[in-house]
Amino acid sequence: MKKIVPALLLVDLQRAIDDAKWRRDGERNNFSAEQNITDLLQAWRARNGPIFHIRHDSTEADSPYRPGQKGHEFKEFAVPRDGEPVIGKQTNSAFIGTNLEGRLRAAEHEALVVCGVITNNSVEATVRMAGNLGFKTYLVEDGCYTFARKDWEGRLRTAEEVHAMSLANLDGEYCEVRRTRDILDLLA
Repeated sequence: MKKIVPALLLVDLQRAIDDAKWRRDGERNNFSAEQNITDLLQAWRARNGPIFHIRHDSTEADSPYRPGQKGHEFKEFAVPRDGEPVIGKQTNSAFIGTNLEGRLRAAEHEALVVCGVITNNSVEATVRMAGNLGFKTYLVEDGCYTFARKDWEGRLRTAEEVHAMSLANLDGEYCEVRRTRDILDLLA
């Protein structure tokens, strides 16, 4: 029996994430995320597994994610190879206004592994929708990261707190939160 490899979704791994605007309230967490994502990407490529690169194509004039800006380019470690689809999105969810769901269903991909940035924004929105659409979804805890933020009352929350709350909101209802090692072990 052939072992099915889930589709790997790499969310918004573009140079724009390095823009200082994201650090306005403080630094990020998960400094090993890029290496973990690289490890996942290499494992998928070695198995000829399905990979989808999600790219944010902002329509906001001052966004570093806007097409034509240097920030719109993929980060070096996450540049798509020939044949790896790039799904452009204009909202936080990779499913809204895109053909991602149709492509996944047409190829009979029922399980997804999601990593990328920002945990509490595009990653969370994409994972929520994936779960709601019935995909078996795994979110790679150490394969995504976020930044410190002020909450709605103005209290500063560390990147770890923001990240942990996002994971808590998702785990068990929309996805299973796992670490890179767990996902690589599932592939082995």
